[in-house]
Amino acid sequence: MRPGDGTEDEPLFRPYAVTGGRSEPRYHMAMETLVSSVTLKSDDYSMLTPEQESIMMLCRSVRSVAEISALLRVPLGVARVLIADMADEGLVRLHVPQLNKGQPDLNLLERVLSGLRRL
Repeated sequence: MRPGDGTEDEPLFRPYAVTGGRSEPRYHMAMETLVSSVTLKSDDYSMLTPEQESIMMLCRSVRSVAEISALLRVPLGVARVLIADMADEGLVRLHVPQLNKGQPDLNLLERVLSGLRRL
């Protein structure tokens, strides 16, 4: 996986190989779920797979699952599986919007509107 370099059209791997053949994460994760990486010592990066390292680098600033998928040029399902596995290992934090309270999350709506205006 090469995040956003734009030089190749094909990913460097088969998605099913990276996810161990799984197409669904262990738990539901919406595409608007925000992800941030935890701080690791530099020697801890040697224990990560290339895909995990790419996600860790991208998530130094908070990104959505959909954005990670697009930047890594992998299907959304693959990104969800990888991110869920990393969350289970404590490598990333998931920031799930509380949409079940009945009121829209104004912060989320403002971020969406800001993003649309930038387009």
